[in-house]
Amino acid sequence: MTSPKPQALAIEAEGLVKSFGETKAVDGVDLSVRGGSVYGVLGPNGAGKTTTIRMLATLLRPDAGSARVLGHDVVEEGDAVRAAVSLTGQMASVDEDLTGRENLVLLGRLLGLKRGAAKERATELLEAFGIAEAAARLVKNYSGGMRRRLDIAASLVVTPQLLFLDEPTTGLDPRSRNQVWDIIRALSSSGTTILLCTQYLEEADQLADGIAVIDHGRVIAEGTPGQLKASVGSGALHVRLLDPDQRPEAEQLLLRNLGGVKLEPDPAALSVGCADGNKAAEALAELARGGVQVADFSLGQPSLDEVFLALTGHPAEEEEKEEQPA
Repeated sequence: MTSPKPQALAIEAEGLVKSFGETKAVDGVDLSVRGGSVYGVLGPNGAGKTTTIRMLATLLRPDAGSARVLGHDVVEEGDAVRAAVSLTGQMASVDEDLTGRENLVLLGRLLGLKRGAAKERATELLEAFGIAEAAARLVKNYSGGMRRRLDIAASLVVTPQLLFLDEPTTGLDPRSRNQVWDIIRALSSSGTTILLCTQYLEEADQLADGIAVIDHGRVIAEGTPGQLKASVGSGALHVRLLDPDQRPEAEQLLLRNLGGVKLEPDPAALSVGCADGNKAAEALAELARGGVQVADFSLGQPSLDEVFLALTGHPAEEEEKEEQPA
């Protein structure tokens, strides 16, 4: 029995560099993205994510390095790249003074569809993205979640082989964020390659097949979510106490049984590295014998938040210096 043929790389980048004045926004980024996958580029604001996407989408010319998108050089064959990709940026690209339907029909016409085909495609997308009831409403009256869904729909009037999504859920409420996640999963299952830039660790964990962690313009780690979690050590025992005043006692007992304890922002919570379920059970029993009451506990892999902190020395939500505009 022959093994399945590996999919070709949709993105190949080597040593990408881009500076704005004295600020080096991207400093030697390498990326390899398999066709048909969802690939997450993870990092805080100002890490270089947006600048990297703009170079790959041919909106910025690299100062150094090279990149091929769907087999085409982004500098020498920019027209071929633009014909096969679509980009949804951080800001909505739709016209607020048009209705949702008018936006999609207009884009269809601009992309070469005949009037009837453009109207048919607009109807399909409005229904697929759950905004058909608002099709005749001006976009300026849409909620943030509806506007974001329309913005992604606009990127799909002609289905791209590769879709760049730059912070697609920034500012959305949890319900709208989950709706966008469902859209991304559906697009991926239909064969579209997606490069997802995000500062939300949960988003990358939920959606991405592979992740590159970028900090200060460099890729500092790469792998699947599971590989990245494994790279910073074993699992952790997370404990939440009934009485926050007992945390000092719990800390001493856990230190004696398991080692280094991390005090969580929640005054009733603490965690400690532990990969052995038997040792975790012994530590919990020791807490009970010491009169420390536990509200709940869990034993599992490190979160991507913990991975990012271990890799960079600062949390992902920490604000960095903003990238310069293109």
